[in-house]
Amino acid sequence: MQLHLLSGGAAAAVVRAVQPAFEADTGCQIVGTYSAVGDMRDQLLAGQPCDLIILTRTLVDALVASGHVVAGSTRSLGLVKTGIAVKSGTPFPPISTRQDVLALLSKARGIYFPDAAKATAGIHFIKVLQALGLDQTQRGALRQYPNGATAMREMAANPEPDLVGCTQATEINYTPGVDYVGNLPPEFELATDYTLGVCTQSARPQLAHLLADWLTGEPTQAVRRQGGFEF
Repeated sequence: MQLHLLSGGAAAAVVRAVQPAFEADTGCQIVGTYSAVGDMRDQLLAGQPCDLIILTRTLVDALVASGHVVAGSTRSLGLVKTGIAVKSGTPFPPISTRQDVLALLSKARGIYFPDAAKATAGIHFIKVLQALGLDQTQRGALRQYPNGATAMREMAANPEPDLVGCTQATEINYTPGVDYVGNLPPEFELATDYTLGVCTQSARPQLAHLLADWLTGEPTQAVRRQGGFEF
């Protein structure tokens, strides 16, 4: 017996935190796919089996309106902010102002971030680069990956100095080898409400609702806070 989940990468560690206990308690295996929220939405719309989906509030609300997610089943995991990452052991640079971020990114040999077409943080960060005039001048340093978790793993594995990343706080905090410096400055702030919903075509809606209870309740509060969720 399986329960299929499509989720933005920011929530992957939250699901994994309860997965062993949930599977032992219910006898149902969680089969999760985690990547950019736009890609996960597209997979659902293309007919990918899905019992529970975790995306941004905006995307989930749209899926309720289109009849793909059960009205009244949506719940928030919390807000996640977007920020700057450096490799573990690197001194934290100042990032509190526009000029701080401009100086940091201007000298970076590699700038790691998620998909600028389908990932929430990537869509936002490319606009930040454009606002700073770096989308062209630093074009050779831009290193884009399908999702933030992959971007952070690749940055952690690269031995080069002067590497910088930008993605959701959770994807940084849950990745060994990188450290969360802090949120983007207020001018560029992005806070994303990660929301789950039970899919209307779920093969096991009762178990999907049960998993939703686990993910938004006491069993995940500590791991959510540790990762950067605010609620």
